[in-house]
Amino acid sequence: MQEARGAAPRLMAAASTDDVGDVRKTVEEKPVVVVGLRGCCMVHVARRLLLGQGANPAVLEVADDADPAAFVVALRSSSVNSAKGVVDAYGAAPVATTASRHAAFPAVFIGGKLVGGLDRLMAMHIAGELVPVLKQAGALWL
Repeated sequence: MQEARGAAPRLMAAASTDDVGDVRKTVEEKPVVVVGLRGCCMVHVARRLLLGQGANPAVLEVADDADPAAFVVALRSSSVNSAKGVVDAYGAAPVATTASRHAAFPAVFIGGKLVGGLDRLMAMHIAGELVPVLKQAGALWL
């Protein structure tokens, strides 16, 4: 199947301080960003759902040795968004900070704010909340 748009940007990152800064900058600049482990099928599903709605998300793949919980906590604690702002804006539950390698990924950011994981993204889509949020973030032209 051929897509009308070009491929979504794919960036590589690890969990070092510099790389978190690079990811933070991407989250601030791009309307939709999906952060996940390299080769994760859930990242692919989140990307395809967003592409199906007309958004072209940037996909940031972190190294396999990255600590997902520490990575997302570092992003969440940045000036990009606060945990309270995320809950107020999207009703998203806080991202798990356990030692589980896959607990925090994929992490979806829309309009510079952490929406949550794939489960929250799908819930927003089913409830009809995803398209208005994408429009507000400037990810959709119509």
